[in-house]
Amino acid sequence: MNVTETDVAVLGAGLAGSLIAKSLAEKGWRTLLVDRHRFPRHKVCGEFLSPEVRQTLDAAGLLDRVSALRPARVERARLITAEGGHVDIPLPGTAMGLSRFRLDEALHEAAAAAGVRVLTSAAVLSVTRLADESCEVRVKREGRMELIRARTVIAAWGANGQAPVTGACCAGDSGGERFSGGPGSLRRPQGASILTSAKTEGQLNSFMPLNLLNPADRKNQAGSSSPANPTNPTNPACPTSPTNAACPANPANPANPANPANPANPGKQACSTHAWRTRGTLNPWKRSAPDYMGVKSHYAGIEMEPIVELYLFPGGYLGLCPIEDGLVNVSALLSRDAFRGAGKSVLALLEAAAQRCPPLHSKLKRGLPVPGAQAAVAPVKLNRRLNPWDMVPRLGDSSVMIPPLCGDGMSMALRSARLCAPLADDYLRGKLSLAGWEEQYVRAVKRTFGRPLRWGRLLQSSLDSPAAVRLLLRLAQLSPGMASGLLEATRLKPEGEY
Repeated sequence: MNVTETDVAVLGAGLAGSLIAKSLAEKGWRTLLVDRHRFPRHKVCGEFLSPEVRQTLDAAGLLDRVSALRPARVERARLITAEGGHVDIPLPGTAMGLSRFRLDEALHEAAAAAGVRVLTSAAVLSVTRLADESCEVRVKREGRMELIRARTVIAAWGANGQAPVTGACCAGDSGGERFSGGPGSLRRPQGASILTSAKTEGQLNSFMPLNLLNPADRKNQAGSSSPANPTNPTNPACPTSPTNAACPANPANPANPANPANPANPGKQACSTHAWRTRGTLNPWKRSAPDYMGVKSHYAGIEMEPIVELYLFPGGYLGLCPIEDGLVNVSALLSRDAFRGAGKSVLALLEAAAQRCPPLHSKLKRGLPVPGAQAAVAPVKLNRRLNPWDMVPRLGDSSVMIPPLCGDGMSMALRSARLCAPLADDYLRGKLSLAGWEEQYVRAVKRTFGRPLRWGRLLQSSLDSPAAVRLLLRLAQLSPGMASGLLEATRLKPEGEY
């Protein structure tokens, strides 16, 4: 097995992953950027680079490189309903339209120029954090297994990433639960889970749990989940069961250091009463929330003003954004229930969406789909809880599903990389502990993204009600200032402002 040693392994070569890899390589760190896809490629994205994206690219020294790709100019946004009502909203600055096919490739070239080793077509099979805080990443590339040993790992693997881990949860844990051993401990106990990837139907990038069993227990795996199994922690008779009064992890056990009645309890270091729950039992989504699917295609022959258009209709919405070479990106977020039976191809779904919105149908019939420029992703869950740290730092959509209605998803992805990079640098230099990195990064993400996410989700939920859509549009027509205020509320403030 080929073994590669590096300082940083960034998993996911999208916007956030490429930017942080470039940033850390420029600091002198050996950096590996890994993705299971082959690039360049088309992916579901609005391909709208907001004024905030321009500012971040400029700060990262990338604006000239991106501008050389001749992106389309975008000056305002237009909301259009199925009934034909519309309102124009000026943007706070000049935006751009550029395909991810071109943008991702440009960022990879910039990262490689900075010294990053870009490893594509490499499927991540597992990530294991060791007792010394370093990580081992197992990947499969061109049919061969490879091992990456990194001082640290950064997750930028996209919206459908999951990393369930078994272990104790301590109060003050702002991301997921830590392993047992006290606050900040990352020792991996026997039988703990690791982060692993698995290709599943409809998911372009999903990470699923794979339990690591002790070799002697593997032959008993089939019975290990039975409550009757005396070694099963869910069995009350098991010595390690959290419901067993003698279990050291039982909050009611006087011997538990986290028990307030225990004189040895350090107070602020106490574990919460939900210790020993596993991440497999934590559902990051509300079961009642609707599932969506995202689809996109490029079209030729559609004349566009320097406007990004958003069409609202029952069951979803669709955006038109001019991009390079006179093309138009057509991307939609559709309710899976509302469009069940509408067809299985991207173009069939886009046609079904256009049938629900006459102004959109009139626009799309003038253009022709560009062959090979179609992409889809499902499921899209819009109510995942914010989780910037889960064993490793998570960037962009890996930490939260940014409501597409915000129109600022790419800006948030890039900003998360900007927030994380200096902390990662300090950690690698020994100036910051792993627990300190986690604490500062989680605080920065919540402070930076909290307001845009709240307003974005509020506006997103309003689309489920046609009456609310009509009311919002009417208010925006009567008060353009209010419409601009709502748009501003969903966007990031300039770097350094909160």
